[in-house]
Amino acid sequence: MIRERLGKELLYFDGGMGTLLQAKGLKPGELPETWNLTHPDDIVDIHRQYYEAGSDIVLTNTFGANALKFQGTDYALKDVVEAAVHHARKASESGVTDKREVYIGLDVGPTGKLLKPMGDLDFEEAYEAFAEVMRYGEEAGVDFIHIETMSDTYEVKAAVLAAKEQTSLPVFATMIFDEKGKLLTGGDVPAVVALLEGLRVDALGINCGMGPEQMLPILKEILTYTSIPVIVKPNAGLPKQKDGEVWYDVDPAQFAGFMEEIAKEGACVIGGCCGTTPEHIKAMTAQIQRNQLRPPVKKDLTVVSSYGKAVVLGEKPIIIGERINPTGKKKFKQALKEHDLDYILREGIIQQDNGAHILDVNVGLPDIDESAMMCEVVQELQSIINLPLQIDTVDPKAMEAAMRIYNGKPMINSVNGKQESMDAVFPLIQRYGGTVVGLTIDENGIPATAKGRVEIAGKIIREAEKYGIDKKDIVIDVLAMTISSEPEGAKITLDALKQVRKQYGVRTVLGVSNISFGLPYRPAVNSNFYTLAMYNGLSAGIINPSSEDMMRSYYSYCALMNYDQNCEAYIRQYGNRQVDVTVKSQTEITLREAVEKGLKEEARNAARECLKGQSPLEIINTQMIPALDAVGKDFEKGTLFLPQLLMSADAAKIAFTVLKEALSELGETEEKKEKIILATVKGDIHDIGKNIVKVLLENYGFDVIDLGKDVAPEVIVEVAVREQVQLVGLSALMTTTVVSMEETILQLRKSCPECKVMVGGAVLNQEYADMIGADYYGKDAMQSVYYAQQLFGE
Repeated sequence: MIRERLGKELLYFDGGMGTLLQAKGLKPGELPETWNLTHPDDIVDIHRQYYEAGSDIVLTNTFGANALKFQGTDYALKDVVEAAVHHARKASESGVTDKREVYIGLDVGPTGKLLKPMGDLDFEEAYEAFAEVMRYGEEAGVDFIHIETMSDTYEVKAAVLAAKEQTSLPVFATMIFDEKGKLLTGGDVPAVVALLEGLRVDALGINCGMGPEQMLPILKEILTYTSIPVIVKPNAGLPKQKDGEVWYDVDPAQFAGFMEEIAKEGACVIGGCCGTTPEHIKAMTAQIQRNQLRPPVKKDLTVVSSYGKAVVLGEKPIIIGERINPTGKKKFKQALKEHDLDYILREGIIQQDNGAHILDVNVGLPDIDESAMMCEVVQELQSIINLPLQIDTVDPKAMEAAMRIYNGKPMINSVNGKQESMDAVFPLIQRYGGTVVGLTIDENGIPATAKGRVEIAGKIIREAEKYGIDKKDIVIDVLAMTISSEPEGAKITLDALKQVRKQYGVRTVLGVSNISFGLPYRPAVNSNFYTLAMYNGLSAGIINPSSEDMMRSYYSYCALMNYDQNCEAYIRQYGNRQVDVTVKSQTEITLREAVEKGLKEEARNAARECLKGQSPLEIINTQMIPALDAVGKDFEKGTLFLPQLLMSADAAKIAFTVLKEALSELGETEEKKEKIILATVKGDIHDIGKNIVKVLLENYGFDVIDLGKDVAPEVIVEVAVREQVQLVGLSALMTTTVVSMEETILQLRKSCPECKVMVGGAVLNQEYADMIGADYYGKDAMQSVYYAQQLFGE
């Protein structure tokens, strides 16, 4: 099996499929996968060429073969997949002449849609779309499943779960990063690695989007975090155009040279993506020997992640915010009972603003559906907050439901030394991934000694090994017992912390405030105990980040122990403060804050409140537009990511609705802005980028005419002429459809030369946009907004 060779010898992938199909006559708008049925000899020939070039692995022509893309066509998905696998196998019979063992991978690409809450595709719908094609692939005899060109951690999670749960095959997964090491939806390298390793893929890596030289820095960062084999499949450089033909600027010899450097860095499986040909792969396999492999190195990193941020539990302590928890909090309990999610979201935002690194989420009350509420709160929090979450529940059903829909690798609170608990929780960690908190309690209760608690920690670690859970994914809680009833409680806990760290080398966590129950002025006890716990080996404290006493302890300790280089964080926090200060707690939120934070109901309420003292147009100009501008600038700076950008846009839309109603009642009208056409070009059914641009343009007041996806040039021109539109935005994700973009521009120039055209999409760059005659290349959605504002004098 291929799994047995992974990481032990260098393996070679094939190269681009679409590039060769275009050369054979694939038409713009034609689904490449249909050629498995209509042009079988051509598909066999492409696979054969790659086998002859030295590829060990050939991917089936099924990149876009899923029910969402094939809906409404005359082709049965099962027939397409079966034919694709047959062609790859047939090609090996004539293409492999040296008796080497070769493999067929089922190629699975993205759906072309954004998942909820950013888009309209439900997680389980995406799961089912992937599961169907994967079942067909296993039945047809593929050797493994290769999930590739993914730009969203949530979508890749749906695909990996489908592969793991619906087949028995090895699973590879590769993502498409930009030059900053970010996914379209904001995910970074450590967050992606944490997620995919947690889901137990067999290999992970990067493909498409960049040439081999540009991928080297991303590869180095991946290798810093991952312990499993890494895949690298670059494009043949950057796309260019000459005489109507698309070509790439890295030739086979150059490609081989770069790939040799990539192999020396530590990639275990190498090949090509867009623009690469059998000549590129032949040059690569000829130059790079299998014995040049650098085997994967195990990393003992304890990591949790959200969709876009990873937190490493290392020597420097981290803060877990405790405020999203009903225990002892009357207002929070009331919010849960009344389904006041905005109250919960505000608690999350405040803790994030006050310095939390992870947020604990506990919604357990006797009279609510905990599974449903936990899932809803997790999804809502993840739509506006970039921090990883700790799923805190004693209900295995609620735990599994939340783990399944969580976007990232969560922290799970908790398991304990009771066999019943370990039997329930460890299979979930094995299935979904996560860093689990182990409580040192068993069938005999909480040991009265540090030694007893350490023994239970060992029991938890040994039992986890049976499920393939490494101790780096276990964080031990030796339990803080209140000193009001256990006078030796603090000393026992501190001793246990030291012993667990020394004996097992695992990270630790404590609910710090438990130490002071029943005492007056609890912050004084909590903060001093917190400092002692950190000194004795506490990796993560579950505390209130809005407590000035606790945060003083934290920042002071980090400065004293030189975890805070040059005391920078301490000075930033306290450099301009007076001695008597408090940290922000929940207060009334302004309209601008609501829009910037993406709080939809708060935006509605704040807009109504503003109308009591200001005119609608004044509110738009003084609060709404500045808020949107601030969000746009943060997005461009990389301090705010796509999910937050879209949630902010949704909040703005709700507030605008309130203000427009007020304008109507006053008999006034908002100044009408210009019309803009948006369309994904003919042959391309990926509308993620277009939809993002649409949301933002509408929030800036532009009148967007959305023509959808797979739109013929003639339709775009007809609407542009009829509506007298001055700006058209075109999107394309596939190299095979860029020719449609160029044709659309040519027709627009002929029929309405005064109309400007802006273009965007993963396959484009400035040089390519210039070559096809576009007026503007938008690297991201906000740049498209800025161009529209500039064009229309906004």
